[in-house]
Amino acid sequence: MTKKKMVILPKARKILNKLGENIKLARLRRKFSSQQIAERANISRPTLSAIEKGKPTVSIGSYLLVLQVLGLEKDFLLLAKDDELGRKLQDARIFTKKRAPKGKDENV
Repeated sequence: MTKKKMVILPKARKILNKLGENIKLARLRRKFSSQQIAERANISRPTLSAIEKGKPTVSIGSYLLVLQVLGLEKDFLLLAKDDELGRKLQDARIFTKKRAPKGKDENV
C-alpha cells in the first residue's frame, strides 16, 4: 500500500509558517538555544527546526511539547475554541451525524 502525499493548501501553509515563526520568536525572546529546547522537549534539533519552519509533517504532539517548554501550552487550548459555525448550526437545530459517511457510496 502506497502512502498518500499530504496536500497542504496555501492558506494552511501560511498559518503553519506563522506558527513556526511565532514559536521561534518565543524561543529567541527567552534566550533559549535550539539545543536547550530540543532537549527539554525530548525531540531532536532537526524536529525543532522543522517546527520553527512550520512543516506540516511534524506531529501535533511535538508542537505541544515545544509550547510546554516555552510556557505557552495554554495557547494550544485556544485552537478551534470559537466554533462560530458549529454554534450557528446548533442554534438553528440543524443536527449533523455523529460520524461522517463511509467512503463508499452505500446506494450503489
